[in-house]
Amino acid sequence: MQTRIDQVNAHDGSFDVHVWLPDSGRGPGILLLQEVWGVGPYIRKVAEDLAALGYVVAAPDLFWRVRRNWQGAHDMAGLQASIEVASQFDGAQGVADSGTTLAHLRALPEVTGGVGSLGICLGGSLNFALAADEPMDAVLSFYGSQVPDTLALMERIDAPLLLAFGGKDPYIPRERVAEVERAAAGRPNVRVYVDERAGHAFHNHEAPDFYHEEAAADLWGVAVDFLGNHIPVRP
Repeated sequence: MQTRIDQVNAHDGSFDVHVWLPDSGRGPGILLLQEVWGVGPYIRKVAEDLAALGYVVAAPDLFWRVRRNWQGAHDMAGLQASIEVASQFDGAQGVADSGTTLAHLRALPEVTGGVGSLGICLGGSLNFALAADEPMDAVLSFYGSQVPDTLALMERIDAPLLLAFGGKDPYIPRERVAEVERAAAGRPNVRVYVDERAGHAFHNHEAPDFYHEEAAADLWGVAVDFLGNHIPVRP
């Protein structure tokens, strides 16, 4: 597996995009959008897992206008510091930077086949919004807290869409998740996956206050199957 950092230009500066290549050197592309903790050890592990499956992964440093290369510690103090950084983050610019990164990913010579996105927490809200304007072959949103508040966007999303939530999430109450389920009913491109055992950020193995080992393994299995169905890696 190879890694590098590309520089990508926005209208008001440039930012880092972390890139992982599979052992084959090429494959379908996945835009990986960070949590509030930044492109830290958890996001890097997710990227490595995706690259091990055969995907080219691009993870932009979305907080670059606030704190370049922010990596919050995965404890409660680090969470509070990360929330403070995120409070200064402009979501609309984040969606725009995500779209710019998506275009960069599509243009990479190593990318062959389809292109999709996996967004986690903050990133799960951003790629849900991005999918309303940018065509992709698959979109996976893990517990995006803004999704219930932006459900009107679902009508503009044609891509296969997986929306994953924890049934015990204090940040996204179960009744709000039920609103997402109702909005998705009858839409063949949308799957809502709810693990009733889990809370928020339950896939994050770096955050012991959130991680749920069994739920995380089950969600990852669902995500891998979803990617395999919609963005298969070809030999």
